Amino acid sequence: MKKILWIFILITGFIKAQIENPIHWKSEIKHLKDKEYVAIFTANIENHWHLYSADAEEGIVIPTTFTFIPNSNIKLIGKTQEVGQKIKEYSQAFKANIVYYKNKVEYHQKFEILKDIPLNLEADVDYQLCNDKICLSPDGESFILKIEPEKNLTVSKQSNNDINKIVSPSENIVKDTFNSKNNPEIEEVKIISNTSDSVNKNIIIANLDVDNPINKECGDKIIQNEGYLWIFIFGFLGGLIALLTPCVYPMIPLTISYFTKNSNKNGKRDALIYAFFILFIFIIFTLPFHLINGINSDIFNQISTNVWLNLAFFIVFIVFAFSFFGYYDITLPSWMANKSDRASESGGILGLFFMALTLVIVSFSCTGPVLGSILAQSIQNPTQLTMAFSGCGLAWALVFGGFALFPNLLKSMPKSGGWMNTIKVVLGFVELALAFKFLSKADLVAKTFLLKREIFIAIWIIIAFATALYLLGLIKFPHDSKKSKIGTSRKVWSCLFILIGIYLIPGLFPSQKPNLKLLSGLTPPLNVSIYKKDKEQGTLGLSIQHDYFEALKIAKEQNKPILVDFTGFGCENCRKMEEFVWSEADIWQILNNDVIIASLYVDDSESLPEEEQIVVQLKDGRNRKIKTIGNKWSVFQKENFNSNSQPFYVLVTPDNQILNYPVAGYMKKEDFKNFLHCGIQTFKNLKK
Repeated sequence: MKKILWIFILITGFIKAQIENPIHWKSEIKHLKDKEYVAIFTANIENHWHLYSADAEEGIVIPTTFTFIPNSNIKLIGKTQEVGQKIKEYSQAFKANIVYYKNKVEYHQKFEILKDIPLNLEADVDYQLCNDKICLSPDGESFILKIEPEKNLTVSKQSNNDINKIVSPSENIVKDTFNSKNNPEIEEVKIISNTSDSVNKNIIIANLDVDNPINKECGDKIIQNEGYLWIFIFGFLGGLIALLTPCVYPMIPLTISYFTKNSNKNGKRDALIYAFFILFIFIIFTLPFHLINGINSDIFNQISTNVWLNLAFFIVFIVFAFSFFGYYDITLPSWMANKSDRASESGGILGLFFMALTLVIVSFSCTGPVLGSILAQSIQNPTQLTMAFSGCGLAWALVFGGFALFPNLLKSMPKSGGWMNTIKVVLGFVELALAFKFLSKADLVAKTFLLKREIFIAIWIIIAFATALYLLGLIKFPHDSKKSKIGTSRKVWSCLFILIGIYLIPGLFPSQKPNLKLLSGLTPPLNVSIYKKDKEQGTLGLSIQHDYFEALKIAKEQNKPILVDFTGFGCENCRKMEEFVWSEADIWQILNNDVIIASLYVDDSESLPEEEQIVVQLKDGRNRKIKTIGNKWSVFQKENFNSNSQPFYVLVTPDNQILNYPVAGYMKKEDFKNFLHCGIQTFKNLKK
């Protein structure tokens, strides 16, 4: 219950979370004695907001925690201490004690340096802010402080204020706000500067201006709608399929009977309101994901390409599949349905809302896997998720609202029966196939490359033929009748799945050209194959660099433009572009002969060398710790090209000038060819 309440609070804070930043951090280091120092992190909190203490009960609220990056030359002394006016009170909302600070709090961490040399102290803080109405989503900050040991520096208490210095990330110094009046025992003071000189190196390129390319006359921006229409249609079809499951279909006549009992006028009005509430509830479910997107513009890409999350999706979809096979049911807690059902009896508009909510809750055992599939497919973009859920909700609203307006249509509906269980089991096979898609994505992002393309395809072939055998009655599940008759429709559908299996078979054999183009983006890429020993072999045999600056050197040597390809291991549209468009003979020739390709993977989880793990100050003033290759290229794309979508293509000269407008997303061959010709011709004209 506490977790549900917490989620609700996060949802209600959706709008505020996108624009509020009511906390300001300052950091400093002071010399205590000999080789002992103290790092002080000060949080200045705006009025009406509070910051949770490290002593807060985890699972109820988000405690403030400091993590110090290990350094063999620095020894931490004790735990991080909080200095401020701590407030402890009992929360009726959480049914627990909460501990927090208002206005200002300092965090002190003592440490000892083991070598008398300049060192860096690196720390990350994770925290959450709330006021009396909303909570902002969990946030964080990174600090790098430079320690420059200096002996025999003693400052009297009276002169402390004279040596205070102000800092911003760009000024490379730290503001000393530590007042000796509060710490009279400290007499030796050393102001330590921040190591921002390495910040932004090789990340922000000053002369890259995405809005002012050299040639504005050709290669106009391709306006991307991110496939919203297709995502909406996908959700709509998913909603229609869910309506045919045994959890939902029998509820149609039961629900419609409520409206037929009312007067004709009120019945039609209530039917429209009821249909609206169904759609509204589906949309409401997506608000938390917009909240997450408001925190960090590339968070959805990070989530969708997270190895552990994709492994979790793999397990969840296996669980969904066996639920559809009839071995168990997945349901929401009964108390949710009971409370919603009782609330629906109140009548009026509020009663209609709870009727719609009850419908969604009690049908969860069948719709949950369908909605889960939509969620997993749409998680790269919250707007796509809203469009998908809107499509699903609209399908339900049209069916339930339509039958409520015209109850005579119920007579034409087929009766409930075993056919609904057949649909449910077939959906189980679909869920099983999708499970391996997420296992493949985890495998690609982790760069283990264990699930080869041919193995993946073989699994799908087995699933396709198993589905056909089930439809022919040769495989039985718990809810199937042992003496059920196999009708014509089941035989027709079994033939369809047999054809799918046959279509997949060529994918088991090596081919110079991409096959199975209809499944491009779903199957592992061509170079993850049992027939190719070198897992790093370039896509389609092209020579591809994976570092922008290495590509820049080659471009200068060969006097060619660079095609910057922002991509991802888990990016389906990137694979589609490579297998549908790049593989075309004329496009391949251009890519092979006229440009230097730099494919930058924004979801590469491999850690950068320690010396390259830096903190970058973003355009919005926030600091971002760059730890992995994916972090580096994700920030590189966002800060230089104002985009965080993939695929994203830019043509750049060897001296870092953008040739024409970038393009994004999956596009037709001719559009991509025009983009390439435009930029390459512009580059050739520059050389004349």
